Amino acid sequence: MTTQTLSDGPLPSIERIRHEIRLRSLTVSAVERLTPHMLRITLSGGDLSDFISASADDHVKIFIPGAGEPERRDYTPRRYDNGEQSLVLDFAVHDAGPATQWALEAKPGSKLTVGGPRGSMVISNVKRWLLVGDETALPAMGRRIEEAGADQSIISVAAVSGPEDEQSFTTQASLTSHWVHRPLSRATDASGLISVLETIDLQPGTFAWVAAEATVARAVRSYLVEKRGHPLTWLKANGYWALGEADAHVSIEA
Repeated sequence: MTTQTLSDGPLPSIERIRHEIRLRSLTVSAVERLTPHMLRITLSGGDLSDFISASADDHVKIFIPGAGEPERRDYTPRRYDNGEQSLVLDFAVHDAGPATQWALEAKPGSKLTVGGPRGSMVISNVKRWLLVGDETALPAMGRRIEEAGADQSIISVAAVSGPEDEQSFTTQASLTSHWVHRPLSRATDASGLISVLETIDLQPGTFAWVAAEATVARAVRSYLVEKRGHPLTWLKANGYWALGEADAHVSIEA
């Protein structure tokens, strides 16, 4: 294990792209249970003919109908096809919130309004990736892995409740996957992820992407920066959710 990771060669290129914000009225065309705690829902409709998602960790806003104002939640476009006019969203079903409830009840013909993405942060000029996350990050991790080219290498470290919730990905890249098993009651415990990271030799020029519950993402970021000397220019960390908060998305900068 190396104790310090330094960048070599050119820095990663980060481009922020703004998109026209549109609301799209879509219809569920397929529902698939990927694992015990992950549902894959395919949405279809003519409104997707000009849909744009330029980065693997983009977010769309879904509007969940209810008695009053719709609840709003962020989800990653797992896959989309303008020609087929389809959009795939993966739902981690580990809580009893309105998005989870909608996903559990969704069936072909169900309706959903989707907005965005508002923008994309496109990271390029990267040949080596470290992806760290929990169930909520798996859609973005999976999309990044599957879209990677043969000239890229990826190490993924993902926390799930057990082996039955592990996922497999098809990619041209060189992929090494590590799975951390912990009960959902310990979803705010970063120790399992950090234990695996301690065994990984981080090569120079590795871009570390971290997304999990906010306290976990912050702990992993601190470990990489303070214990491993990972350069901030090669790191992005986000809290995809926060315990006790609805619709939380936190950029971890410190």
